[in-house]
Amino acid sequence: MRHGKKINHLGRTAAHRKAMLSNMAASLILHKRLSTTVAKAKALRKYVEPLLTKSKNDTTHSRRTVFAYLQEKEAVKELFDEVSAKIANRPGGYTRILKTGLRLGDNAEMCVIELVDYNEDMLATTGAAAGAKKTRRRGAGGAKKKAEGAAEAPKAAETDATAEDSKDAE
Repeated sequence: MRHGKKINHLGRTAAHRKAMLSNMAASLILHKRLSTTVAKAKALRKYVEPLLTKSKNDTTHSRRTVFAYLQEKEAVKELFDEVSAKIANRPGGYTRILKTGLRLGDNAEMCVIELVDYNEDMLATTGAAAGAKKTRRRGAGGAKKKAEGAAEAPKAAETDATAEDSKDAE
């Protein structure tokens, strides 16, 4: 049983795992997206989302706390200056994991992890689709349409019969 085993150790020592997640988090903040395995992306999401939440409160203490995790000045500056402004009114869920298939060498499940507010392609499609999208619901008028269709069918049969009668008369 795996009671209380929340951390995926990713087959690494604690120091290696901490350094790897710190580097990946800094890269994600600087480049806004990152291609990696699904297991690493899920571990990174648990690592970076609290840092993104902490960046909403721009104080010296929160900057120092985030720097202790990231160890990269440029990433901290980018996080507090630009990223925090975009995620200011988002209540959580700052990252998105999109699965991309399997890696050729070892068949590992690959994905792209990205910051949600920075995917311009997806923002453009959802913005355009939101105006054009129409919800489909089954209306109550289905019986009326069937009745109208049944009423039109005898009329069509009558016109066919009248056309045949006129041909016989000739």
